[in-house]
Amino acid sequence: MWAKDETFSNCHVLKKHWTGPLLPTQDALEEIPRLPLRPLRIDSNNKYLSQSMRLNNNNITNLVGLEFMLSHFLAQPSLLGWLDLSCNKITSIECVLCELKELRVLYLHGNDIWSLSEVNKLGELNYLHTITLHGNLIENIKGYRSHVISILPHLKRMDFSAVTRQEKVLASIWSTNIKPPRTRPKDASEHD
Repeated sequence: MWAKDETFSNCHVLKKHWTGPLLPTQDALEEIPRLPLRPLRIDSNNKYLSQSMRLNNNNITNLVGLEFMLSHFLAQPSLLGWLDLSCNKITSIECVLCELKELRVLYLHGNDIWSLSEVNKLGELNYLHTITLHGNLIENIKGYRSHVISILPHLKRMDFSAVTRQEKVLASIWSTNIKPPRTRPKDASEHD
């Protein structure tokens, strides 16, 4: 299936189609997605038959309403396998991502995730084999890569580089023998 490009120019305010509180992902309902290079198939309800969604570069701060938006555009949102949320302003990994049980590729690089414990929430995603988290504050935490690999044992690629067998073994040993890393970067005012 081809990726549905939902890179919208101004993903801030919903004007119609929604009666709940205004959510950062909802104005996508009014935007017309850029046309992909290859045409996408559409079902009888005018929903895309795609397993991919790009929501990068939209100043999204949280994922409230994501499931509503996915179901608005995709014929089978529960089969979403590739989600690009890179280069937004997301600060935490919300449970809505854990409901995407078929998710295999997740781009979260270039956001504002500051707590390494946020990654633990993704441990439920058994098919997740590719993740990007670089460009977030957690990247500066000692043990960052080992922690992510230990939490997500099915990873094949992290931050656009391969996860080796040796890294998986070391992450497994690291997670059982070493105290967990700090969940957030050390403030300049803190002392060892």
